[in-house]
Amino acid sequence: MSDSQESGTPDEAIDSRPPLDDDALARLDESLSPETLGEDAPDVITAHGFLVALAVAPNPIPAKRWVPELFDGEPAFDSDAERDEILALLEALKVNAGDILERGNWVELPFDTELDETGDTAAAIEDWCAGFMLGVFLDESAWFAQDEAHVAALLLPFMALSGLFDDEPEMSEMVDDDAQFTTLAGQLPELTLDLYLHFRIPPEPPKPATKGSPKRNSRRGGRGKR
Repeated sequence: MSDSQESGTPDEAIDSRPPLDDDALARLDESLSPETLGEDAPDVITAHGFLVALAVAPNPIPAKRWVPELFDGEPAFDSDAERDEILALLEALKVNAGDILERGNWVELPFDTELDETGDTAAAIEDWCAGFMLGVFLDESAWFAQDEAHVAALLLPFMALSGLFDDEPEMSEMVDDDAQFTTLAGQLPELTLDLYLHFRIPPEPPKPATKGSPKRNSRRGGRGKR
């Protein structure tokens, strides 16, 4: 992925930054492999999506809640030292993603959005979005507490690409076409930032009535004198 991506505004460029460097991601990839933690362990792509969702979430989620959710129980690391190292890397990914979004940048995603013939890219996008939605489900009521319809619209591409809602025809139709799949995947960094800002920028207060505007009481009074 390039160092910068264009936003929806043609003359505005928003930086895209990775929350972890390549060495740290490689270490996570090695430690989260099925050979290390078993078949039920999340891969690094799923964990990345999950932790970015926690960085976006309106309320902080403590590690004692998200660790067993991500690993479907207590992770079976070989030693306490390895456990501390890997959980520290995961925490750093979450915190750094939040710092990137706080600066108004996009979080760089660990895949290319251009589909390949092997299906590996599509599988990575699906896994990342499934991890992101798992993070949403961890505190779902808080995500939808403010302007539920707007949040649902922003989350729609994540849901459609995750593969978790394939039994819903509207969702599956959104990603049946490769071009549409790619388009939705390309929107993920911007939508992630939009969600983050939605939860942190308070809605504008209603504007006061302008001077001289009619008042309801006076209109009621006028009708009452007829």
